[in-house]
Amino acid sequence: PGALKQLADVYAEVGGNIIGVEQVPDSETHKYGIVDPVDRDGGLIRMKGMVEKPAKGTAPSNLSISGRYILQPEIFDILETQERGAGGEIQLTDGMARLMADQSFTAVEYAGVTHDCGDKIGLLRANVALALKRADLGEAARKAITALL
Repeated sequence: PGALKQLADVYAEVGGNIIGVEQVPDSETHKYGIVDPVDRDGGLIRMKGMVEKPAKGTAPSNLSISGRYILQPEIFDILETQERGAGGEIQLTDGMARLMADQSFTAVEYAGVTHDCGDKIGLLRANVALALKRADLGEAARKAITALL
């Protein structure tokens, strides 16, 4: 099943707030929101906190928050008063960290392929991967890419 279906299944089981995560290299944790885990029970990770774009070498884990969530509606009230964080932006991760004081959060390391479209090379990889998978484009894309090499 897709990532959101996996999260929905966990929500049906445990309720609360559910966050999709994936492992990233330690050298890349400063680029993402990172989960601070308490413990793990199979694919479920109980959380005690999270930090948005931690300084290099300070991340509590290598579990990156991947932009897939099931959040309780109270998050919107929190975001209304959220101060700007990393990058001078209102960070959802900061709002979720505040909500965590009152509600449970479970992280799910879901199965499947993801692409980081937050940078130019990641977006390029996502587009190439999609083109190569498509029946109507795959062969032509493969030839075009090979010709460029």
